Order: sequence, then structure tokens, then C-alpha cells
Amino acid sequence: MTSFCPESWPEDPTPASQVNCEECGLYKQGTRMVWGEGNPKAPIMVILDNPGAREDREGNPMVCGTRQTLQQAVHEVGLDKEQIYVTYILKRRPIRKYDKERTREICMHRHLDEQLQQQKPELILCLGNVAVQSVFDNTEVDVKGLRGSWHDVKGYQTAVAYHPLAVRRRPNLYKLFLEDLLLLKSKIEHKSNKNRD
Repeated sequence: MTSFCPESWPEDPTPASQVNCEECGLYKQGTRMVWGEGNPKAPIMVILDNPGAREDREGNPMVCGTRQTLQQAVHEVGLDKEQIYVTYILKRRPIRKYDKERTREICMHRHLDEQLQQQKPELILCLGNVAVQSVFDNTEVDVKGLRGSWHDVKGYQTAVAYHPLAVRRRPNLYKLFLEDLLLLKSKIEHKSNKNRD
């Protein structure tokens, strides 16, 4: 296996109609919109809560801890990065307090629903409780109770895993994180073999 080196996955440009979106109020915090990263035509859509920084304070490209952990796990289980598109419930990174419920509700229905309709991924992987509760539209569910199996959510086959930052803070979760990515790999391989038959 080749050695792992984190990299900035190509950024999917924000649609012109959404660049100046002010509906959720996060534009006031000054962070830019990140629509998604990776291959927009990928069969797997990974959904996180919000984008980490893609640049340091001087504006130089950087790979944040969330991206590093996700990319490392993708590499270790042997998934092809071209099979993955990463996007977010919130398209801007919050740096101060905000009305979480209202903002997530707006962003989920205004942006993410539109992405799902346009891209029609074969599989979805939600990382972390914020993404899980937003996509499942249920504040009572969590990763611990749902991981390890597939769920039908709005017609999409959906799995869940711990947030990469939680995995970084609690290294004992990394084994479970790899298990969930292997579940994903197994499903996508099964689907592509079926398509060949």
C-alpha cells in the first residue's frame, strides 16, 4: 500500500445563485462558503456539520484535522478518493455563537436538499451527531445507536460514523471509524459488481 499524505481535495464551486446567500445569517461571521469537496459525480456523499478551514491565517492552503483523519481512513480501507464527495450541513464555518437549530434547518433545506436532488448519490455517510440528526430529521438519534448498519433516509441508503474530530480526540474510536468505512466500501463494491452483471 502506498504511504498516506493528506491533501486538499478539489473544491466544488458554489453555484452562482448561492454565493451571496444571506438567509441563514452566517455570512455575518465573515467565513466564505464551501459548497463541497472531491468528485461531484462520486457515488458516495459524505456529510459533515460544517467545513473546517481550508486556508491558514495567512491564506496558505492547509488540510485541517477533520480532513486529515477522514482521508487517512479512506486510504487505509482502500477506498478510491474519486468515489467520494464531501459536503456540509452548514456551508460556512461558524466562528461565533449562532442560532443552531434555525440555521441548520435553513441550510439543510435550502442547500443540502438541492445538492442531493442534483447529485443523486448512491450512498450517504453522515459523520457526527449534527449531520446525523439533520439528515435523519430527528434530534433523538445519535451515531452510537445507528452505526454499523444501513438506513433508508428519504430514499437514500445512509450509514453513519463518528465525526473525525471525535476520533482524533478519542483514538479508541478510530477502529470503529475504520469499520464504518469498510461497511461503506463493501456496499459500493457490491453495487458496482451488481451493475456489471
